[in-house]
Amino acid sequence: MADQALVSSRAVERTVVEFDHAKIQRDLLMRRVGRIGLYLNPVFVYFFLWAPIVVLIVFSFNDGGSVSTWQGFTTRWYTNIFNNTLAAGTEAARFSTELMLNAVRNSLIVGVSATVISTIIGTMVALSLARGGTFPGKRLLDAVLYLPVVIPEITQGISLALFFKVVFDFVQAQSGWQMTTGFGTIIIGHVAFCVSYVAIVVRARLADMNPRLEEAARDLGANEWRTFYRVTLPLILPGIVAGALLAFTLSLDDFVVTFFNSGIGTSTLPIFVYGMLKTRVPPEINAISTLMLLASTLLVGISLAIQGRNNAATRV
Repeated sequence: MADQALVSSRAVERTVVEFDHAKIQRDLLMRRVGRIGLYLNPVFVYFFLWAPIVVLIVFSFNDGGSVSTWQGFTTRWYTNIFNNTLAAGTEAARFSTELMLNAVRNSLIVGVSATVISTIIGTMVALSLARGGTFPGKRLLDAVLYLPVVIPEITQGISLALFFKVVFDFVQAQSGWQMTTGFGTIIIGHVAFCVSYVAIVVRARLADMNPRLEEAARDLGANEWRTFYRVTLPLILPGIVAGALLAFTLSLDDFVVTFFNSGIGTSTLPIFVYGMLKTRVPPEINAISTLMLLASTLLVGISLAIQGRNNAATRV
């Protein structure tokens, strides 16, 4: 048996391992291609995301009347916006700065109202989920909270329009009072999706905050309200502000929900821009869109800066 084992081991030692060099070269080539693809993938993703925005900003300074052919640099389209003219020259002015400012006013009314309401409700929802313990319907509330974030906006706009139609018909049948869409329906529609974003941001702050600080406050004799006012609120305030800024940005830029739930005289700035596009595409549309983009980017940037600056403070 020992001799057989010795012979077997010598046979194994004499075995020549043959490599398929062509296959190895192909595998190495595929690895290199895959590595290059991993590097190029984010480049292409960001290109397709940002290229249209960059083109929009560049052509807002285009000297020609075309929105697609570059003919030189100018700032007159921004001047036309504030001088109450459109396509200055031989064409008649069909643009009214007063109407645009009225649309901006409507957007601010809706945005501020929806932001205040959604911030209050969203903060309470986040507190109940993060600090409220176990209560009936908590899992359902946690699941429903993310629905406005993941469902298509067109679905939410149509569902809200149908909901208001059913409610208005019921109120009219019961009391004879005829209700119509307007600022109230738009604000309710915006609150419906802004609450989720505020709750998610504030809940993330609460998750990073050390709960022992609240326990220490209660051990020292503070009740629930004093603990919230003196300890919890100052620590989550950056998250509340960041959520409010995000909600205001989303409300300011929203078109679909506003389009399905707006009434006469309640057109916001996105609806106003859409109305301009139905007849033709004036050069000023790029300038207006650039200004809207600048305002949205500024608000989102402030929100992210607040969250980043106070991230360490909430982990005390």
